[in-house]
Amino acid sequence: MKISIITTGGTIDKVYFDAKSDYKVGDPQIKSILERVGATIEMDLVELFYKDSLEITDEDRQAIARAAESAQSDRIIVTHGTDTMVETAKALAEVSKRRTIVLVGSLSPARFRETDAEFNIGVAVGAVQSLGPGVYLAMNGQIFDPEHVRKNRSANRFEAID
Repeated sequence: MKISIITTGGTIDKVYFDAKSDYKVGDPQIKSILERVGATIEMDLVELFYKDSLEITDEDRQAIARAAESAQSDRIIVTHGTDTMVETAKALAEVSKRRTIVLVGSLSPARFRETDAEFNIGVAVGAVQSLGPGVYLAMNGQIFDPEHVRKNRSANRFEAID
């Protein structure tokens, strides 16, 4: 089963330069993570852009939707920053009627020793292969419906809402 991966940036790909938290969004980390853990999935990678999610616009969300629509596979993972991940997931609703799309990110950069990036990516890979058409978020060891989730910034986690 082939998985298309679309990267957009976010904390998962951030590189920090100093103690004042100066950063840039660097090269996508998902491919090297999957290679490092010995994943044997067939994948194609589309590097769409390198942005913090707070910088993602509605036009960018349309670009993500177009990339998902033209992806080589009906199983798609989108790496994305966590602050506006829910908004982007909702913008993918129309595309996800025909495809399985899982958005994934991390609360600390993949380059950090203690990060949730590898775990979240593993959950996303399992989810995209198991779930039916729709759009989902893979964070904190759970799969969320974008209509019923929020990022709890004070607790630094995602949580289901009614």
